[in-house]
Amino acid sequence: MLRVVLLALSLGFLTSCAGYQFGGNKPEHLRGTESISIPLAKSRVIFPRVEALATNSMVDALVSDGTYRLTRSSAADATLLITLEAIDYQQVRSSTVDVLRSEELQLRVTVSYKLADNNRPGIVLDAGRERGDSRLFVDDNLQTARMNALPDALQRATQSIIARLADGI
Repeated sequence: MLRVVLLALSLGFLTSCAGYQFGGNKPEHLRGTESISIPLAKSRVIFPRVEALATNSMVDALVSDGTYRLTRSSAADATLLITLEAIDYQQVRSSTVDVLRSEELQLRVTVSYKLADNNRPGIVLDAGRERGDSRLFVDDNLQTARMNALPDALQRATQSIIARLADGI
């Protein structure tokens, strides 16, 4: 009786991980891509240090995901080119006294990307556009509030890009 119970338990443990596969669930068109390089981002908006912030956010998202290795361009399978397309602000909440005076704003960044194959020049493996949002309270120094909210919005956009490249989402 004890043998039957132990056999049933061991079979249950063996089949519990039957669907597991080692490695990630990369999209089919990116199966051969193992390493990516990320050059400095381009920007179509005028905002101080935004190119460096966008590049650092993308590097952080790529490294924390772990699906692809970050490497220099000469050793990479693909190059991820990113462009900051727009930074938009929308009023979320206004003053109770004056509806034209904002108390809370939503910052939205739009980032486009293109993953170019380094082994076959001119071939684009994936491309798209993602957005990231962040909210900020309007205080005495609006420029500082905007600057503090920008990295959060960029992080959300770049994490969406890496999720798309890593999982096909």
